[in-house]
Amino acid sequence: MDVYGYELLEEKMPKHVAIIMDGNGRWAKKRMMPRLYGHRAAMKTVHNTVKLASDLGIQVLTLYAFSTENWSRSKEEVDGLMSLVVEYIKREINELHANNVILKIIGDKNHLPLKVIKAVDSGMHQTEKNSGMILNIALNYGGREEILHAIKKMIRDGIKDDEITEDLMMQYLYTANQPDPDLMIRTSGEKRLSNFLLWQNAYSEFIFDDVLWPDFDAKTFCRLIAEYQNRDRRFGAVK
Repeated sequence: MDVYGYELLEEKMPKHVAIIMDGNGRWAKKRMMPRLYGHRAAMKTVHNTVKLASDLGIQVLTLYAFSTENWSRSKEEVDGLMSLVVEYIKREINELHANNVILKIIGDKNHLPLKVIKAVDSGMHQTEKNSGMILNIALNYGGREEILHAIKKMIRDGIKDDEITEDLMMQYLYTANQPDPDLMIRTSGEKRLSNFLLWQNAYSEFIFDDVLWPDFDAKTFCRLIAEYQNRDRRFGAVK
């Protein structure tokens, strides 16, 4: 199918796309505006990206919204980001539900502000019986924390060391019952994982693109999917 000038093959469409949405602050700085101006602009990009991913038949879209390390930012920025999360869910949840999208939050949500917990719990409850694309929003998420959380839960459940397998481990991660990312995108030109989906990204295809997240549009997304579809995935084997 031809989408924004790119010939995308349905049979090679990634099942799971993960995105580190980076560059909001730099986008705002270029316009001599505060960082929150960039974060607010990013909400429109999230809206458009979620819609296109669903339309393309992508099964899971995971967006890195707030990491466990982001608490070290200024109180003004953190409070602003938390308010934007609530605003996004309240504004978008009915459309997500109408489009059959399932909202999930990955990360330690219990340490989020109460207003955020209430908003995400309400959104997840409203969409939990949908059957379309899963939208994972990573909030207070850290890859190392996720792995530790899984190990501790296995210990509490009385799992013995000789019972632990990769398949079992995957059932204890926040992304249980979801396919691992086929494609991991990071915007803004930075080339690092920043503690994102450390277990799940073991065999993902990585694309680091220079575009700042607020400028990430449908054509850019399709260009990166086309690049992914042109790669030869071998998973450690030889063809």
